[in-house]
Amino acid sequence: MITTEDTLKTKINTLDLSKKLTQTENRHSLLENHLRNAGVSVSEHFIHQGILKAAAFQPSSVQLPLKDIHVAPLFPNLVQKNDTHLLEATGESISVSGKNIAVLFSGGPASGGHNVILGLQKALGSHNVLYGVKSGPKGLITGDLFLITPENLATVTNLGGFDFLGSDRTKIKTKEQYEQVRQTVRKFKLDGIVIIGGDDSNTNAAFLAEFLVSETCAVVGVPKTIDGDLQAGAWVPISFGFDTATKIYAEMVGNILQDTPSSRKYWHFVKLMGRSASHVALEVALQTKPTLTLISEEMSAKKQTLEEIILSIARVVAQRALKGMAYGVVLVPEGMIEFIPEFQLLIKELNALMAQFSAEMDLLSGQERVTFIQNKLPKTFSALFGSLPEPIKTQLLLDRDSHGNLQVSQIPTEQLLIDMVKAKIKDMKTNPDVYFGPGKIEVSPKEYEKFIQFKFSSNSHFFGYEGRCGAPTLFDASYTFNLGLTAGSLLLGGHTGYMAALTDLDKGGKPIGLPLTSLMNTEFRGQETMVVIQKALVEIDSPAFMYFAARRSFWALNDAFSNPGPIQHFGPSANQVPFIVALNHGFSHFGFHIGQEVALSL
Repeated sequence: MITTEDTLKTKINTLDLSKKLTQTENRHSLLENHLRNAGVSVSEHFIHQGILKAAAFQPSSVQLPLKDIHVAPLFPNLVQKNDTHLLEATGESISVSGKNIAVLFSGGPASGGHNVILGLQKALGSHNVLYGVKSGPKGLITGDLFLITPENLATVTNLGGFDFLGSDRTKIKTKEQYEQVRQTVRKFKLDGIVIIGGDDSNTNAAFLAEFLVSETCAVVGVPKTIDGDLQAGAWVPISFGFDTATKIYAEMVGNILQDTPSSRKYWHFVKLMGRSASHVALEVALQTKPTLTLISEEMSAKKQTLEEIILSIARVVAQRALKGMAYGVVLVPEGMIEFIPEFQLLIKELNALMAQFSAEMDLLSGQERVTFIQNKLPKTFSALFGSLPEPIKTQLLLDRDSHGNLQVSQIPTEQLLIDMVKAKIKDMKTNPDVYFGPGKIEVSPKEYEKFIQFKFSSNSHFFGYEGRCGAPTLFDASYTFNLGLTAGSLLLGGHTGYMAALTDLDKGGKPIGLPLTSLMNTEFRGQETMVVIQKALVEIDSPAFMYFAARRSFWALNDAFSNPGPIQHFGPSANQVPFIVALNHGFSHFGFHIGQEVALSL
């Protein structure tokens, strides 16, 4: 029997819980509150007598030659000023006052971005001014800046996202845009600008640095992208945000891998974000050991056709079905379709035709565009284009992005693979002599009968935005804070045209300045030849890939998966670096070691 006293207690408890629940609004969950007050690891180069200070930098003995003869003529000031020498911290601090610095995000978000700004603010100290640029490069053009204070930045300390400033993908490239940036520099009397972005954004940073030499306004870039394709050997082992994103994806893939032997009836095809490289797919594979993982760079190197790729997947599906395993997980890199040689040529033809007939294409609907282009294609490419499912044809004719790239995230590659594997399985049942027998798939009559009864059931997924803005891992939180300290130190020292970087991640962390010009080469994008920072692709002779290649056959035919679970901020996996970083750079362990932990209130 419920008494009046019990009812009163329930009401009081409900009111108390409601109040506590309301207090979690506006990014005040228990985890977010903890993270705001958590410390980070800092390189000893930034700690002097127990206080965080900017570090002095000087040219090292390491000189990084230009990769391309077309680079030097475009950057006469930077090449003369920097002489392509790597900058390294001297071990001394630097104290400068009266500088006005602006910071902006460019491109898609990546976890840890807010800590870059925090590190930058700590390097500048109280005797310099830090401005935030709203909405990325566009805000720099329009002069949309605001004063960053310790109080407003404290609200996003150690938290994910880019919402403190916002971001966009505007590329500063016209004479008018550069002049508008010049006016912003003069209006706010800027001595330096930090551009936090990927390869295209850091390319823009280099051109901006060259342009602003006459304004004595230094420009420094910070390597950001969850794709992991902004690397430079030991100097830039990985871009920030990659670790957090891949661990988020690995949790979801691990959950699906755990589900497959439980439900025992589905093949899951999971497309993972990473438009130009397969680093994300490779890292998630190392974390989870799925049934199959496609690596775009391997397809390109081996000149595999789509038919060969489909057959390789179908063979594993059949072999597992013969073992009574009617399930599995296939990881698919987002940009895979651009790496298949025959598709590379097809896309090149499509790009040329779309540019040539852009006016006509603008007047046509989806199916009309498909028919129009198919009739314009040479016979070989027309046959390949015509063999594709209708949705894929339509997606291949989408408008290109601002950099002239095919918008591969909008192409349902995972569904294309599902449809074609399903058709191949049907063909294997109809024409067994082609696929089964000596030298092919060895099968007994009883096993083949089991295969005939097998039903290929599938689900498709695309993990993209889910991974970009999570609360940063301990690695990303510390890595980005040190990158911010490095960027601020470089600017206070008057250094321009550099990328802030941190090497020796297993040995305490060594801050360096990498000449942006040393990363550039000539590429053909869209219909233009451009000088840009070269994307780092998966190298199929790298230790990380070679380990993967040595184990994948076992993973394919056995349930050897691992489920790493959610990101840990405490416990055994909290201090773990990406596996590809540890393997490729010869670490003796999977943990990172960046100086010592400090409270961010210092």
